[in-house]
Amino acid sequence: METLAEVTPLDIEDASAVLDTARGFAADLVVIGPEAPLVAGVADHLTEAGIKVFGPSAGAAWVEGSKAHAKELMEAAGIPTGSSRVFGEPHSAVAYIDELGPPYVIKADGLAAGKGVVVTGDRAEAIEAIEDRLVRGVFGDAGNRVLIEEFLDGQEASLIAFVDGRNAIVCEPAQDYKRVADGDLGPNTGGMGSYSPVPVCPLDVCEEIKSEVIQPMVAELSRRGTPFVGALYAGVALTSKGPKVIEFNARFGDPETQALIPRLQTDLGSICAACASGDVSGVDVKWSTDTCVSVVLASKGYPGPYGTGVEITGIEEAARSPDVAVFHAGTRRDSDRLVTSGGRVLAVSALGNTFSVARTKAYAAAELISFDGKHMRTDIAARAQEKETS
Repeated sequence: METLAEVTPLDIEDASAVLDTARGFAADLVVIGPEAPLVAGVADHLTEAGIKVFGPSAGAAWVEGSKAHAKELMEAAGIPTGSSRVFGEPHSAVAYIDELGPPYVIKADGLAAGKGVVVTGDRAEAIEAIEDRLVRGVFGDAGNRVLIEEFLDGQEASLIAFVDGRNAIVCEPAQDYKRVADGDLGPNTGGMGSYSPVPVCPLDVCEEIKSEVIQPMVAELSRRGTPFVGALYAGVALTSKGPKVIEFNARFGDPETQALIPRLQTDLGSICAACASGDVSGVDVKWSTDTCVSVVLASKGYPGPYGTGVEITGIEEAARSPDVAVFHAGTRRDSDRLVTSGGRVLAVSALGNTFSVARTKAYAAAELISFDGKHMRTDIAARAQEKETS
């Protein structure tokens, strides 16, 4: 961002501080990215002060802030999803996983930075996940309740919609990789990579998801007096019985967005401004026909404990590669050095006219970047590449 804009240190959950900063810049539009300030009501504070905001109110953002609330919204709107129950103590939660049988899906009810979900076929591991949340308090208040959900079969697709409170323009689909290791092994993360478009989610399926998932949720939130303005994310399982919702987010999902933005040919700022102004219907959103593959570079130990402050080299060289963009996630300046500051450090995205070309470019650029303990999956978009050659 430093190459494009002025970067200002800020407590993004402090609504008054955000408002003061926006006024200081005489901002016409504020785009709120992360979920925490949205759930904290920062958008409400800015809107009340007369500043246009791309990002939902606290009431609308609760579609992500509570898994239980999201399920209740889906039920009211008739949106297809897996059966589930919410628990505040471990004994009844364990009884319910035994009733459902494996694979087991355990979710912290609140915000857990993408790490609150465990999917496992091992009963002992499932019980451990329940106790981590309800007994040991690993996720703090976010884990005071757990949602136990039936496992949804099939590949997943993520659809993000630009929403103005009433209308939605759905982006082309992306698919992310939640597990930390190749072959979808290891614990869930916030995402280890993504690609777009998604061969198993063609246009007709996207239209079905828009009509049966996105629009009903937009309508339900509006009906409740909490119209959604911003990026509404639907994570969908393409099951044998049709698309079913795994989760909603109240923002752009990453790493999916890192595979979408390079393909977006319409100015993103104009889309966000139209949503914040309350009418996105006249915006013509265009997409490149190229594919995009995005590979996450993570710290050693992620999603568990990891160190920070590790020097990163090679980013400039990687970013100069043709059709490549390097997105920062967990980095900071330390004097004249760039160092790690998070679990997911960078995302390296590349465009290509086939998945094979895009994968080759992305991984070649990722290899140019070095930091001690760097970890990445080597199979991002491999199944999409296999499908295009079959």
